[in-house]
Amino acid sequence: MAGQYLQPIHVLGIQNAFSSLSNQEKLYAHHLSRAAWHGTRIILRQVSPESIGIFDFILELYTSCWGEWDLLVEDHDLTREELDSFLDYAAKFLSNIGNFYGSGDQKFVPSVSMQSLERVAERSPKASELFGKISGQILAIPPYGLGFPSGHAQSAYYPGDDIISREEIAILSRILEERSILPENTRIRKIENSQGIVYEVLQASVDKDTQPLEFSSPNLQGIIRIQRGDHSDELSKICSCLAEAKKYATNKKQAAFLSQYIDSFQSGSLDTYRESLRTWIQDKSPRVENIFGFVEPYRDPYGIRAEFEGLVAITDVEETKSLMKLVENSSTFIKRLPWATGTENDGKGPFEKALFEPPDFTSIHALAYCSSIIFPGINLPNYNDIREQCGFKNVIIANRMNAESNKSQTPLFIDPSEMESFQKHKYPAYYWWVVLHELLGHGTGRMMIEESEGNFNFDPNNPPINSVTGKPIETWYKPGQTWTGQFGDLATTVDECRAELVGAYLMDDIELLGLFGYNEKSEITAQDLTYNIYLQLGVDGLRGLANFNAKNEKWGQAHSRAHFSILKCLLTDGGGCLTIECDGEKDLTVRVDRTKIKSHGKPALGRMLLRLHMYRCTADVESCREYYEQLSRVDGEYLAWRDIVLSKRQPKWVFVQPNTFLEGEEVVLKEYGDTARDVIQSWVDRNV
Repeated sequence: MAGQYLQPIHVLGIQNAFSSLSNQEKLYAHHLSRAAWHGTRIILRQVSPESIGIFDFILELYTSCWGEWDLLVEDHDLTREELDSFLDYAAKFLSNIGNFYGSGDQKFVPSVSMQSLERVAERSPKASELFGKISGQILAIPPYGLGFPSGHAQSAYYPGDDIISREEIAILSRILEERSILPENTRIRKIENSQGIVYEVLQASVDKDTQPLEFSSPNLQGIIRIQRGDHSDELSKICSCLAEAKKYATNKKQAAFLSQYIDSFQSGSLDTYRESLRTWIQDKSPRVENIFGFVEPYRDPYGIRAEFEGLVAITDVEETKSLMKLVENSSTFIKRLPWATGTENDGKGPFEKALFEPPDFTSIHALAYCSSIIFPGINLPNYNDIREQCGFKNVIIANRMNAESNKSQTPLFIDPSEMESFQKHKYPAYYWWVVLHELLGHGTGRMMIEESEGNFNFDPNNPPINSVTGKPIETWYKPGQTWTGQFGDLATTVDECRAELVGAYLMDDIELLGLFGYNEKSEITAQDLTYNIYLQLGVDGLRGLANFNAKNEKWGQAHSRAHFSILKCLLTDGGGCLTIECDGEKDLTVRVDRTKIKSHGKPALGRMLLRLHMYRCTADVESCREYYEQLSRVDGEYLAWRDIVLSKRQPKWVFVQPNTFLEGEEVVLKEYGDTARDVIQSWVDRNV
């Protein structure tokens, strides 16, 4: 039947929250939203060489039939089944902002033949021209996913025909670090010709260099060229919208960080961007929240170059009040984490900040979320020095979290006898797990740093005792070194794994759960939530296997690797607290022994958490790599489990978001329905 699609489409509704804003706040939110959506083509360019072409092809087909998609069937361009398949692909592409899944980084292609695509492309000269540019890539597999450029993978962070090696990327990254050129807003293109090799570092900025900086290094054969102006057109539009938003800022902090955003995007200076974050942190509990910039490095195979992101959201005052209960009691629960030993540092231990600055922790509803992944919660900034010196912000994205309460999809790997209770308890358990993940997962820890030569943030003559080895620490961050720079491809997955572990480790704390209203007498008890979390650890660990590429033995998603590692920890070190029942080649079932959660499950999570925490705090990359790569290795029966997981894989979620429009001096909100046609319409209306 036309309009019926297999993939679940979730509407990020926001009408009530938007209506609560003043006219000034609506104008501020509108111009920020326009700035966010103008980042679309930056993300597309960061995903694959063909993504912008596919994006334009979809929108041109809409124009060619005036949005009356059924005309493609009536005019015999496509059959009904082909039309539905194409619309399904288009919605998936637009929601992920590219032809690789935002979660998993695996390529997806339309279930439509090349002949049918060629036929529909003939509807207009522009569509035909666009299809000619993408026809070789839109259906092509390999590449299977994103990763270091090879026969199986590709990365638009390293564009061009001349493939750059992992070793070259590592050497070049160290050279740039030595020159204090931060990597987040860069891409690297290797050019090899008769004159030699040029490593062109493409730096995102409005400004373009007519005479770019060039230099050489004895560690790398070839010339290094710093070329500003990557994504110049898009950043110019973003800056124009930010300048308009600034006119409606409600306080001086907002006006200041918007000016700093503009200066940073104009010049490409990440030092200026870092200053903007320091100012942004001080804008406490705004009615309209925002996140802009080259933020998350998940998709760079080397783990340091970041995808552009634009988020504009509206604070939910009532929901935020319940979150602040946890913030106010944070120190109590930090002292219950595995590295909090003895009486030192008020019981928090040497590997924790002396003062936990209560962060701005808000529940928000996304108005415009331009990103390849719609996260349920965010903790920023990612720069650890800023977090320790100035603090950070946590947000829970409520209208994204609401998708978790959807019961239309049957949970995988849960025994039928437990299905009803699992569904009942899943949302509250997941919600508070995410809350703990963001606040105490990403918000805790103290790095051991030599800030400048001979200047340490600890006593080098009496260094703190490593809680894992029982000996004084032997490694730390040297001057100029950062967490992501040192740990590279491990940084994001280890960081997410550590945060997930903190949340799960604390989800049996009766006092903590009592803050949220869960106890022995509540409708959903504290024990219900604890049990559900352990079931969820098993389910998420198995589901994560779908994002492991067996061909090149690489993980496609940081969170998936983290979830599998936690599952493997419980299986190998949890004393039977969690087991997986395998029914031949057909099914997998997660089993949790309630009686062993506190005695065996929690201690196993604690041991893993302590290791990751110590590796992170002491810059012990070598030990971390040895431990984590072994724990996240997929071999033996895990490969057989992966085949079962793949056979049961469910369609990934697609999100449809609203738009705002100016009508005179008023801002009007337009929301959309939950079909693929609505997803496409929402993007047509954005006009980006």
